Amino acid sequence: MRSWWQIYLVPGAVFVSVVMGGGYGTGREVVEYFTQYGLQGGLLGIGVATLAFTVILCCTFDYARVHGAYDYRSFFQQLLGSYWWLFEVLYAFLFLLVLGVVSSAAGDMFEQHVGIPSSYGITIMLLLVAVLVLLGRHWLEGILTYWSVAMYGVFGLYFYQVLMGAQVSVVDQFRSSVPQPGWLLGGLLYALYNVAIAPVLLFTTRGLSSRGQAIGAGLIAALLVMLPALAFHISYAVDYPGVLEASLPNYAMIEGFAPHWLLVLFLIALVGTLIETGAGLVQGVVERVGQALASSSKGGRRPVAVADQLSAPIRGGIAIVALGVSGALSSVGIVALIAKGYSLMAIGFGLVYVVPLLLVTARSMLGLQSR
Repeated sequence: MRSWWQIYLVPGAVFVSVVMGGGYGTGREVVEYFTQYGLQGGLLGIGVATLAFTVILCCTFDYARVHGAYDYRSFFQQLLGSYWWLFEVLYAFLFLLVLGVVSSAAGDMFEQHVGIPSSYGITIMLLLVAVLVLLGRHWLEGILTYWSVAMYGVFGLYFYQVLMGAQVSVVDQFRSSVPQPGWLLGGLLYALYNVAIAPVLLFTTRGLSSRGQAIGAGLIAALLVMLPALAFHISYAVDYPGVLEASLPNYAMIEGFAPHWLLVLFLIALVGTLIETGAGLVQGVVERVGQALASSSKGGRRPVAVADQLSAPIRGGIAIVALGVSGALSSVGIVALIAKGYSLMAIGFGLVYVVPLLLVTARSMLGLQSR
């Protein structure tokens, strides 16, 4: 029997650890989707995103529990029937974009702050991701969970140090700010884009045995994923509106208002989080491949924890191939091309994943469909 930690905290911690590297590493996404709409507007947008994450994650976790669908292929076969492959097409683009950006970010950090050539830094990161995947799902869940806790500690230090170094009143900054148009759409797009990773991480929800547990895990995950956004947004009030022009807002804030040792600690923690992001995404692919192989060899029957039945060399091979392709494509500009469709991808995931899921959930709650 699973503990409350595994039931309520692990799904959210793993989800946060994957979102954290791309979403909170530089702070640019927080500025683009929240802070640019004003300090008050950003708070409203964060509220919208939190509500959207809560509803979607609760529905996702419960749907996976009811149908025993713990990899995204099984999940969307139940949700979309013969059109399940639509999500896989969108996820392929998302996978390349996120892993490509993560690889590039890790390479740049190794080159700028450690003195290691970018290509070597990318190789080191890819190998560490492969090692994490090679360890297996249970080890990965534990590592992602504990590292997420450590990252919250680093973020807490950042928040404290920046506010202590402020020369202005953060409260006065918020009071004088006026919400700018667009905060509602910004919050929705942020949630839709990031929540698309949730079906890939459903291997963390195998311990859920009731709707109440699914709702609790979804609510905790939503709060965990948006808490850093709230902290960073509040900290940006210290240098608002100047922070809007910073290409790397978090680093600019640390350099301007915190001691140098925090930047070193932040970079170390961020490299680990980038590795976590890659490992979580690749593990989702491993789960999907394991399900496909098991289904084809057992007449379509759906076994439990099929990815664990894959040998270590197969898991490692999947990781190396997936990461190698993503890294190669990112170096020739494919990531930049995909990134231009950032908002379109959010809309696509909304139509293929969120809308059908909410409709099915609504029908179930109205008693029009038995569960």
